[in-house]
Amino acid sequence: MALNYVWLGLFLVGIAVGVVRFVFMGDADTLPQMMNSTFEMSKYAFDLTLGLTGTLTLWMGILKIGEDSGLVGKLAKVLSPVLTKLFPDIPKNHPALGAIFMNISANMLGLDNAATPCGLKAMQELQGINPKKDTASNAMIMFLVLNTSGLTIIPVSIMAYRSQAMLTEFGSASAMAAAGATPTDVFIPLLLTTMCSTLIGLIAVSLYQRINLFRRAFLVMFAVIAALVAALFWTVYGMDTSKEIQDFCNLLTSMIILGTIAMFLISGIRGRLNVFASFIEGAKGGFHTAVNLIPYCVAMLAAVGVFRASGSLELLQTGMRNAVDFCGMNSDWVDALPVALLKPLNGAGARGMMIETWTSHGTCSFVGHLSSVIQGSTDTTFYILAIYFGSVGITKFRYSVVCGLLADFAGICAAVAISYFFWG
Repeated sequence: MALNYVWLGLFLVGIAVGVVRFVFMGDADTLPQMMNSTFEMSKYAFDLTLGLTGTLTLWMGILKIGEDSGLVGKLAKVLSPVLTKLFPDIPKNHPALGAIFMNISANMLGLDNAATPCGLKAMQELQGINPKKDTASNAMIMFLVLNTSGLTIIPVSIMAYRSQAMLTEFGSASAMAAAGATPTDVFIPLLLTTMCSTLIGLIAVSLYQRINLFRRAFLVMFAVIAALVAALFWTVYGMDTSKEIQDFCNLLTSMIILGTIAMFLISGIRGRLNVFASFIEGAKGGFHTAVNLIPYCVAMLAAVGVFRASGSLELLQTGMRNAVDFCGMNSDWVDALPVALLKPLNGAGARGMMIETWTSHGTCSFVGHLSSVIQGSTDTTFYILAIYFGSVGITKFRYSVVCGLLADFAGICAAVAISYFFWG
């Protein structure tokens, strides 16, 4: 129901602002721009969803091999001491636990192409044990809030965008080095920010579901994650240049993806499967899943397009700046606000605003750093909810939107505070 109100609000507020600008300000351009945005964003949503088809088909096929060979079940068995406490409604050793683990792991490593198919597979498994087929279960809500909070250990994409923007801004790698500019300087702030948003999201859902996070299994899990993060820090900060760090991250990413594929294929061979036939069966499901996502994606992105084209986002930013200035506070962070406002709605729109901010203020400015950290602080909450719930026909989201937005808000607040600490 909450997503219904948000969707209606984006459309109706945008249309109202466009009408006011036309009637009282004589702006005859906004309404046509809003109309055009509905067509442009609908086409973009279709192209985006269609672009997912190949990736979904590939990874759904790979996951089917793992399921038929018993590998997913073995992963679920190994992880059941932690996951069964975090997802108490899922039966022990259920295949959903393995898919959930793979999705969360892929998100933490910045492997978006692998994370989405694993997540959709997990939703299908969770829907299979959901007693109310139109209503989000507790396990679904916990799973999706962990997704929307966006915990990432290796932010490969943002570092790559920053590297390219810096090369354009400074002209060469030597000029970047002379200016002390490095695209990886957001690494620690990004990690700290996503940890904050994930922790708040986890606590919020746990309070709703009355899950005790002080159990031994959870404390061990937190300790293991902290140890892995510390090891990664030690490895990365032992390197001399940003290029070495990026090359390391890209190599690690490639090894993980290819290693995962090889592990599933070998598991199929050892299980004496017809591996190719198993892959094709799973791949067919990936194609049908992608087609089912189209209406949900079009609905959300068209609403975002109208809201943005109407100038509502710009008005909100201006009002926020005036309020902050009135309170006598530093308002430098408001220049990065469009990224924060668009991030829960549209990842591509937020990325575009981030790049626009770099162009206006400089990649290495306070606002340039802050926009980078905000972009990586959380994931696209409404897009994820629409896609994941839409893939299994869920229409009643319960408290998932509230917890997801709470994690987003915590991530944005943490991004601002941490950015002031590092660069303010």
